[in-house]
Amino acid sequence: MTTVSELPSPLTLLPPAQAGDEHAMNHLLTAITPYVARICRSITHDDGADATQEALLAVYRGLGSLREPAAFYGWVRSVTVREAIRTARRYGAESCCSEVDSREETNPLDAVHISDVLERLSQAHRQVLTLRAYGLSEEEMAEVLALPLGTVRSRLFRARRRFQEAWQPSAA
Repeated sequence: MTTVSELPSPLTLLPPAQAGDEHAMNHLLTAITPYVARICRSITHDDGADATQEALLAVYRGLGSLREPAAFYGWVRSVTVREAIRTARRYGAESCCSEVDSREETNPLDAVHISDVLERLSQAHRQVLTLRAYGLSEEEMAEVLALPLGTVRSRLFRARRRFQEAWQPSAA
C-alpha cells in the first residue's frame, strides 16, 4: 500500500495528471488534500469537509486550464478559497472564517485568543481577515467575494480596527 509520504511530489504528478493519467490525478489530489482541507476549515469551520470536497472537485475539473506548473499551489489556493466561500454562503455558515491556522505560532495561547477575538467579529470581517491571512490581495478578495474593491478595502480597514479593539482588553 502506498502512503502519502511515498507519493511523488504534486509538481511531478502534474503533467501526467493534466494529460489524463487517472492514477497521477488520484495521487495528486491525495497529496494536496491536507493543504486544501486546512484552508477550507479555516474559512468554513463546520462545513470544512464539504468545502474540501467541492474544492478538490473544482481542482480536478479545472486542472487542464492551468498553464504554468510553477503556479500550481497559488492556483489551488485560489480555487480552494473560492469554493470554501461558496460553500459557506450556501450553508449560511455564521461561523465562517472563525479560525486562522498559523504554521508559525510561538505561543499556543495566542491562537486561542485570536480565535476568540475572531469569533466576536462579524462574518464579513472574519472573511476579509482570513483571506488576508492567506495572502490574498485586496483585488483578489474583491474577486473572490464578488464585491467592489472599495467595499473590500473598507471592510478590511474596519475589521482590523475591530480586531485591534477586541484584542486590547484580552492582551491586558
